[in-house]
Amino acid sequence: MTTREYKDWLDRISRLSQQDKVKLLAMLTSQMRTGCGPRHSIMELEGLGKEIWEGIDAQEYVDRERDSWGDERG
Repeated sequence: MTTREYKDWLDRISRLSQQDKVKLLAMLTSQMRTGCGPRHSIMELEGLGKEIWEGIDAQEYVDRERDSWGDERG
């Protein structure tokens, strides 16, 4: 869509009644929700990349990271 076409649409929309603007907004919202594909849960990421942490002790890792902060806080 060109800038001119976009401005023409905005002009047309501005001339709609409040009721028609609400209807248009509801229709566009509905289309956007259905057009976005399936919804996903954050839980689908559970376990992703767990192989990276195999054999690493979590507390030792955190301790090393905290120790490295001392050099940067100067």
